[in-house]
Amino acid sequence: MRILRVTSSMNPSHGGPPQGIRASIQAMASMGIKNEVACCDAPSAPWMKRDEFPIHALGPGRFSFSYTRRLTPWLKNNMDRFDAIVLHGMWQWPGLALLRSAIPRFFLMPHGMLDPWFQRDSSRRAKAVRNWFYWWLAERHIVNRASGVLFTCEEEMRLARITFGGYHPRTEINVGYGIGPAPDFTNKMRSDFAEKLPNLDGRPYLLFLGRIHPKMGVDLLIRAYEEIIEAHIQKDALPDLVIAGPGWESAFGKQVREQINKANSEIPAGSSPHIHMVGMLEGNAKWGALYGCEAFILPSHQENFGIAVVEALACGRPVLISNKVNIWREISENGAGLVEDDTIIGTSRLIQRFSQGELAATRGKRFRDCFVHHFGIEKATKNLLTALQAS
Repeated sequence: MRILRVTSSMNPSHGGPPQGIRASIQAMASMGIKNEVACCDAPSAPWMKRDEFPIHALGPGRFSFSYTRRLTPWLKNNMDRFDAIVLHGMWQWPGLALLRSAIPRFFLMPHGMLDPWFQRDSSRRAKAVRNWFYWWLAERHIVNRASGVLFTCEEEMRLARITFGGYHPRTEINVGYGIGPAPDFTNKMRSDFAEKLPNLDGRPYLLFLGRIHPKMGVDLLIRAYEEIIEAHIQKDALPDLVIAGPGWESAFGKQVREQINKANSEIPAGSSPHIHMVGMLEGNAKWGALYGCEAFILPSHQENFGIAVVEALACGRPVLISNKVNIWREISENGAGLVEDDTIIGTSRLIQRFSQGELAATRGKRFRDCFVHHFGIEKATKNLLTALQAS
């Protein structure tokens, strides 16, 4: 079987979709399934040389729409080579290119992009209006013409049904989502992470690992953490906070940087900063950060799956998340973490409950078992293949 993945970009800094595509392709390769990717990246993009599977970079995509005129003719000329085509993501040129190519059979994986948060959040009013018009002009036709809409969890599928009128997919399938097992811990991981943050100096820490973006709740995380310190609540037991990810140079990223600098400036002279900033972590440094943390924390306002959440579980670490992370039910029901609202009060409760030892009796095996049972790549890959072959 040969599968084509179509997406706007394979840039690793874009988070979940590129990482999920890579994990899925790697798992399928071990089953003898061949995959190729068509994307709107420039052929010269640095991440083009990292993968062993074929990537057809047909860009560079223009504007925020990732438009490239090369994609549509490429799809028309190559669609007969594939047994199944999966479109990853929405609101971009690849979906319209598939529609214009008159490809009779393709599947859509929205990756959370039908979540009602994107239409309701006050900071996205202009984008919400744009999406509403584009939905009625084009996007609903892509959704409804797809052979199947593939979801990563039950919560994502439920939320997709309430965002727009005219949502009538042929079939909805929860195929799940997953990643491969975490690599075994090595001292190299610890040392590579320590090089990134020498000021941490071996102190215990909570880890936020994700884009520095308003959706992720990083600003309210800092405010909640700061309020706990100011109120002298569990001050001695409170771990440091490490915030890692791309996006520091954006307007919001600069705001967050100022917020952290202000919080750290109020620490008594001679003390080390409690909140630490670092850019995107990859490879050994990323795994060192995950293995070394006391817990992973993500108070996101909207998160379809949360690959970094699952990676933390794979490393045997508990997760502290909001109930807007769509896999929160699986985590809560398995006792693999704590769940609260995506507010300052909710985030404060996450930190305080953990610092009070609410998960102290839970060993790492429970977290890894939750990962294996719900989020392992093998199960998700088999579900995806079954859906592609049956529909």
